Amino acid sequence: MKSFPKPLSTKEETDYLRRCKEGDKEARDKLIEHNLRLVAHIVKKYNMIDKETDDLISIGTIGLIKAIDTFDDEKGIRLATYASRCIDNELLMMLRSGKRLAKEVYLYDPIGSDREGNEINLLDIIEEAEIDIVESIVLEDDIKKLYHIIGKVLTDREREIICLRYGLSNRKEVTQREIAGMLGISRSYVSRIEKKALKKLRECFEG
Repeated sequence: MKSFPKPLSTKEETDYLRRCKEGDKEARDKLIEHNLRLVAHIVKKYNMIDKETDDLISIGTIGLIKAIDTFDDEKGIRLATYASRCIDNELLMMLRSGKRLAKEVYLYDPIGSDREGNEINLLDIIEEAEIDIVESIVLEDDIKKLYHIIGKVLTDREREIICLRYGLSNRKEVTQREIAGMLGISRSYVSRIEKKALKKLRECFEG
């Protein structure tokens, strides 16, 4: 951790974010540099036998860069909150492709010290309310992705059954038996179509 620059102050971060949004490459580089400590903290929680720490930091840094390039301060969250999710997602994508499991990132683990030498943990820079906002943003993105996949990979009948079964597109959730009556088919047939459709969605979503 000592090899990484300390986090920026709120004022410095706000200034660099403004300049970065205006196309200032130097400001963008500063934001990346001063958030590498966060990358290193998240990386050390991953148990990867076949990956060097430097490789993991490189992968995590890709997530950090994506966060800086897509960060919207109008969402009401801090960069560190949003970046932690993007870094984690980048590492998880790598893990999924390698079929390996990640250790949990603990909010109370130390990531450095402040000017007075007091220990700082991730929770100090990511407030609980902000985590909820990030989860909402991620959920919103996942829902958009799911709707896109539903329209792309399912047949008309599969799409209709999934939308009815799970109350999508502002519909009320209904049972398989109710769907069977509406469509004039057996409940077991509805069940088979539902399972097939869910398998398609899962494979496409995770792929």
